[in-house]
Amino acid sequence: MSFVEQQPIQKAADPSGGANQVRVRAYNERLVLSLVRRHGSLPKSEIAKRSGLTPQTVSVIMRSLEKDGLLLKGTPQKGKVGQPSVPMSLKPDGAYSVGLKIGRRSADLVLVDFLGRELGKLTSTYQYPLPQDILKFADAGIKQLCQHFSSKQRSRISGIGVSMPFELWNWAEKINAPQNEMDAWRNFDFKVELSSLFSYPIFIQNDATAACGAELVFGHGLELSDFVYFFIGTFVGGGIVLNHSVYSGRTGNAGVFGPMPAIDENGKITTLIDHASIFTLEKKLQSEGIDRSPLWHSAKAWDGLGIFLDDWIENTARHLARAIVASCAVIDFEAAIIDGAFPSQIRHRIVEAIKIELESLDTRGLNSPNVLEGIVGHNARVIGGACQPLLSKFLLNQNVLFKEMT
Repeated sequence: MSFVEQQPIQKAADPSGGANQVRVRAYNERLVLSLVRRHGSLPKSEIAKRSGLTPQTVSVIMRSLEKDGLLLKGTPQKGKVGQPSVPMSLKPDGAYSVGLKIGRRSADLVLVDFLGRELGKLTSTYQYPLPQDILKFADAGIKQLCQHFSSKQRSRISGIGVSMPFELWNWAEKINAPQNEMDAWRNFDFKVELSSLFSYPIFIQNDATAACGAELVFGHGLELSDFVYFFIGTFVGGGIVLNHSVYSGRTGNAGVFGPMPAIDENGKITTLIDHASIFTLEKKLQSEGIDRSPLWHSAKAWDGLGIFLDDWIENTARHLARAIVASCAVIDFEAAIIDGAFPSQIRHRIVEAIKIELESLDTRGLNSPNVLEGIVGHNARVIGGACQPLLSKFLLNQNVLFKEMT
C-alpha cells in the first residue's frame, strides 16, 4: 500500500472515556520524565508546581522511577528556608535505543543512551538503496554496536527506530537508480523483515519527520513550543511541531514540504524538491564533470565547490524563504528551523541568505518567524530514529499540554 494513499477515517476515541489507575500512573510517570528531560534536572517541588500533581504523588512517582533506574538523584541544594531540595535528572544508562536512517545515498546506525548521547555509529554508502542490502547492514551493524553490552544493558534497549523516505521507488529517476531494482521496495515490508531479526519493538517514521523529532527533543524544542522545520537532504523534507509535539498528520506526511509547489526562474510551476535539495547541486556538479561523491559520502567534504555551491545556496534560500512564508500563512509559527546533511558553515550561509530573501517578500499580515539554524545537525535523521522508541516508551505525548509555570 502506498504511504500517501488515502486511509479510511478512523473514529476518534471518546474524549469522555475515563482512565483506570494503571493508565493514570503511566501518564503521570511519563509526565514527570518528560518534565525532567526538558529542563535537565528538577527537584520534587518544581515538578509538583509544573505538573499540577500533589507533592505526595510526585514523591511516590520519583521513588518508583529511581528504583527502576530511570532517575538519578543529584546533590542536595540548600535554599533560604526549609529542607534542601534534591534535583533529579534522567539516568543516562536507564534506557538505550537504536536508530537506523535509510537514505538515498547512505545508511546510518546509531546507539544512544537515555540522554540521546551517541555511544556508537556506523555508516554504509551506496549508489542507491536496496532493501536486502540495508537489512544485512542493520543486522550486522546492530549486533556490532551492542556486542559489549551486558545482559542487563540489552534488557534496557527500548527498541529500534527507523527513519526512511516513504515510497523510495518513486525517486529512482532523480537519483539515477534503475527503476526495476528500486521497485523491490514496493512490496518489501521492512518492519516485518527487521522484526524477524530482533525481538526489540520496531518503529518506522518518515526520515525528515524523524529529524524534526530530534530537533524537538535535543535541539530548539527545549525552548520553542512550535516551529516549522526544514531538513535538506538528497531531497528536502521537514516537519511541524505544535504544543511541544511533532504533528505528523493523518497519514504521517504532515510537513513533508518536498511536493510544495514552487515557481522557477521561467515562471514554470515545479516543486520545492527541484530547488532546495542536494540532488540539484549533485546534478550540476555531474554536468560540469566534477566529483560529486563528497556530497553524500561525507558531510564535511564540501570545500572547493566554488560558484556552483554559491549558486545552489542562493537558489535554495530563495525557495525556502517562500516556503516559510507559505507555511506561516497557515500556522503562526514561532520559528523556522533549517538543518541538513551538510557542514555547519553551509547551514549558516543558507540561514543568513534566507533572512535576506524574507526581507524582499511581501509578508504583510504575517508575523515573520525567527529563522534559526538546527542544533542537531546532519545526524538529525538517525538521531530522530533513535528518539522514537524512547518517546514511545517513556515520554509524554506533549499534545497534552504541560501545566507550565510562566
